[in-house]
Amino acid sequence: MKSLLTSTALILLTASGAMAGKAFVSNERGNTVTVIDTDSWTVETEFAAGNRPRGITLSPDGSLLYVCASDDDTVRVFNSETYEELYTLPSGPDPELFTMHPSGNPLYIANEDDNLVTVTDTESHTILAEIPVGVEPEGMAISPDSAFVVNTSETTNMAHFISTADYEIKHNILVDQRPRYVEYTRDGKRLFVSSEIGGTVSVIDIAEDGTPTLSKKIGFEVAGVLPEWLQPVGVRVTDDGSRIFVALGPANRVAVIDGESLEVVDYILVGQRVWQMAFTPDQKYLLTTNGNSNDITVIDVAKEKAIQSIQVGQQPWGVVVTPN
Repeated sequence: MKSLLTSTALILLTASGAMAGKAFVSNERGNTVTVIDTDSWTVETEFAAGNRPRGITLSPDGSLLYVCASDDDTVRVFNSETYEELYTLPSGPDPELFTMHPSGNPLYIANEDDNLVTVTDTESHTILAEIPVGVEPEGMAISPDSAFVVNTSETTNMAHFISTADYEIKHNILVDQRPRYVEYTRDGKRLFVSSEIGGTVSVIDIAEDGTPTLSKKIGFEVAGVLPEWLQPVGVRVTDDGSRIFVALGPANRVAVIDGESLEVVDYILVGQRVWQMAFTPDQKYLLTTNGNSNDITVIDVAKEKAIQSIQVGQQPWGVVVTPN
């Protein structure tokens, strides 16, 4: 009887779609979000998401989809099952990227045109703080212990470490030109900052007291690719820290870095102008958005090999995958 009940439950879950994974891709020029079934790797649908959607994330339980509608100066919030727009959140001008507190509240938003990080309460729909940072803020990440939010400012060439307790900048680390993205290791002991024009990824070690120290810069070299095309943008780190993946923009490659030696071990050829990336929950696959070929690439993480491309909307920018 127990086996029968278990089988029945699995059938019901499958029929209801509860077990199906989804990837959401923001299409910057198409003003849409494309929904992809991550079991079949097929496009499920596409829906309107405001003007110039870029940053995209999900609530911790996966029920809400948050999209930075940059040219609307707002964050649009959708039901992740029905794709109905539920409400908007105040974001400050030109929101580009954001990061969410692990609890789902608040949301920390980079305002590219106004040199601010806006802190928005996702429950009361109010702005809690506006934090002055460097020029053209973009990258956003929250430390695993939630003590710091890190913002990268493209023109100032800095990573700003903001205390989540009082919204004050406690540390500034100078990196290379045009820092675009920031990513912590799962244990919070290390941080990676990509610099698009500088062509490097800065490695920042985090002391037990939270003090950051720049320890290394990783460069890239691909045969037949001009150095100026090697433009690091998105960064993703496996949970065990063994691999760091870096999207190299117009080089149309994802660099694979060994997490121990911090040396580049491989380059994976993907679509044109690879930008952002996201793992599936089991980290079996890594998805990349390719802005000029209007597709995403599916990478087999264990094999470190591209296995499929999927056409999406016009100029895909960001991607997020539903949690388990």
